[in-house]
Amino acid sequence: MLRWITAEQIRHALPMWQAVEAMREAFIAFSEGRAYIPQRISISVPEREGVALFMPGYVPPRDLGLKVVSIFPRNVEQGLPTISAVVLMLNPETGMPMALLDGTFLTAWRTGAASGLATALLARPDAESLALIGAGAQARTQLLAVCAVRPIQRVRVYSRTPERARKLIEEMRGQEGVPEDIALAPTPEAAVAEADVVCTATNASAPVFDGRSLRPGTHINAIGSFTLEMRELDEETFRRASRVVVDSRAAAMVEAGEVVWAIRQGILREQDLVELGEIAAGRQPGRQSPEEITLFKSVGLAVQDLVAARWVLKALEQ
Repeated sequence: MLRWITAEQIRHALPMWQAVEAMREAFIAFSEGRAYIPQRISISVPEREGVALFMPGYVPPRDLGLKVVSIFPRNVEQGLPTISAVVLMLNPETGMPMALLDGTFLTAWRTGAASGLATALLARPDAESLALIGAGAQARTQLLAVCAVRPIQRVRVYSRTPERARKLIEEMRGQEGVPEDIALAPTPEAAVAEADVVCTATNASAPVFDGRSLRPGTHINAIGSFTLEMRELDEETFRRASRVVVDSRAAAMVEAGEVVWAIRQGILREQDLVELGEIAAGRQPGRQSPEEITLFKSVGLAVQDLVAARWVLKALEQ
């Protein structure tokens, strides 16, 4: 019988600090070539400004499955989630369907955990302030993940829809390491200017803050864009970043709009991109000085879903 795993079960089985460790395993496996992750298939639904993504993968010997995720920004008009997904896990010995997980929650959870891992590896150890650009489901898990790996004392939130930011603040204040000092920022630059860590979680097609507002020593997690037409970060951010880290070089070159744009502008070279798994495995250094600006750009990989799903299923068996 196919087992259905709810968002509540996932969150209980895989606390954020464990999700960060699951992402460490996933990214190391990917960068060491131990994960078979084909380029995801993307199908546009232009009349709804939406896209459906199909992401299969296999991490021998245990993790075999597929994620189907849709991103429909206009769902907000109907009060529906922008992102919807399911993750199907197969028995690697028989190929039989084994479990179906709430992929909407798992996607947000593992995406947050990936930024948590990047923050743990790249942000200053004493980082205590966070700027959050965006106020959707992904922003919430970004917040939880950063607070799980750094002693965050102050959070500033900016959204083009202030009411959504206020709702996030009311919901998240004091929750699982989130500080009481979490407040609305009047502009994205005001949020960024006082931040040690910046997380962007939007569906923007143009930069969401001015890179000149970044102060030395900042770490940035950019997770919103996933097509060549989308771009959350500007030219100045790439000029100032001494390290640009990606989840996958190959995926970044076909899906990370800001990375491809920076390379075409001559600001960045493809050979300078470092994979997060290489840093996690100790094959590449992380932060090298307190003053440098570091950047993690993620487009998301099926290996994250497969490893996270396995950790969830294993926990539920105990």
